[in-house]
Amino acid sequence: MNETSRHILFISYDGMTDPLGQSQVIPYLQGLSRNGYSIHLLSCEKKEAFARNKSLVENMLNGYTIQWHPMNYTKKPPVLSTLVDILKLKRAAKKIHRDYQIHMVHTRPGVPALVGLWMKKKLGVKFLNDIREFYADSRVEGHMWNLKNPLYKMVFRYFKRQEAEQVRQSDGIVCLTYAAKEIVQQWPEYVQDCPLEVIPCSADLDLFDRTKISETGRNDLKAELKIENGDHIVSYLGSIGGWYLTEEMMRFCKILLEQKPGVKFLFISPHRHEEIAAAAQKAGIPPDRIIMRKATRQQVPVLLSLSEFSVFFIRPCYSKLSSSPTKHGEIMAMGIPLVTNSGVGDVEAIVHRYDSGIIIRQFSETDFRAAADAMVSGKLFDPVRIREGAREFYSLETAIEKYNKIYHAILNH
Repeated sequence: MNETSRHILFISYDGMTDPLGQSQVIPYLQGLSRNGYSIHLLSCEKKEAFARNKSLVENMLNGYTIQWHPMNYTKKPPVLSTLVDILKLKRAAKKIHRDYQIHMVHTRPGVPALVGLWMKKKLGVKFLNDIREFYADSRVEGHMWNLKNPLYKMVFRYFKRQEAEQVRQSDGIVCLTYAAKEIVQQWPEYVQDCPLEVIPCSADLDLFDRTKISETGRNDLKAELKIENGDHIVSYLGSIGGWYLTEEMMRFCKILLEQKPGVKFLFISPHRHEEIAAAAQKAGIPPDRIIMRKATRQQVPVLLSLSEFSVFFIRPCYSKLSSSPTKHGEIMAMGIPLVTNSGVGDVEAIVHRYDSGIIIRQFSETDFRAAADAMVSGKLFDPVRIREGAREFYSLETAIEKYNKIYHAILNH
């Protein structure tokens, strides 16, 4: 049987009309489609985003052997809505399998993996377990499941049991980080000859390319944002709150501002600008030092190109060892050095490997001042080397090659 006759079902609880689906699902599936697989994409779509972006997604899929099977995401009530979605996904997956004879199901963690394991056991379908995060632990450490609540404690235990069974039953496993790979391989449920690939979140190196940005465009944007000669821009990319430590970042920014008065902080963030402003005020950062801008994905590279450094702090914890921040590859692709913290996936190892930034080990004034000193002293970073690091570690082409390799290993076992 050749690849063109092999039908793959990819299940995502994230919508394709959400930004994550468009940056971290569809590009991989497009590449796998070019390698000859027939892809069936089953996703849960939020009503507003679906109405707004349905045609955009359809255009992205046009010309590929990808059939999209969107279904409505059920938001409320908690827990019960998830059970409803599990039943809907199982029903849809069963129908797709009946119509197309699915050879392999490829799932992200959490709800999709529950359905993938069910298909493996009930329908005899090969199962690729794409462990993008340690799901149950992340829900607890991210304060989404409070274990003092008996209901969430029961849900947590259920998902932990299911995660162990999913690893035991996997025909192949993908992790985002080498740190996660080492952990998974030590689990008693892991079968030693099970194919396992590390595939970090990819960056679009064609989009995030400083050489494609005109100086005229940059200068116009500087004028619009009131960035003057002598200003030094430090950027933050993405949403705030949750895993991202806004208060700690502002404390660091205040110390950096004391040592480098010409610095301005550019927050490229889609929402919650009032919280950014409030956090800056609490840290004692003057309002004229903060720039906030909402941007489309196409606008992000030119905004990033204004930066001398970029910064993000993520809460370090067990579940974040499995995390590969998408923004890291995008920042590196722009050749921008990074200030970030240790304890998150492979980030520290990547920064050291490519000499691409400054690592903070503790959120202390001492560590903040040491990092600020390094920035003020003019430590040189090579933007070409940083971008080549992104190409080596985060390129979409490499990710697709690795996915193709594990698909082939599973389907030809």
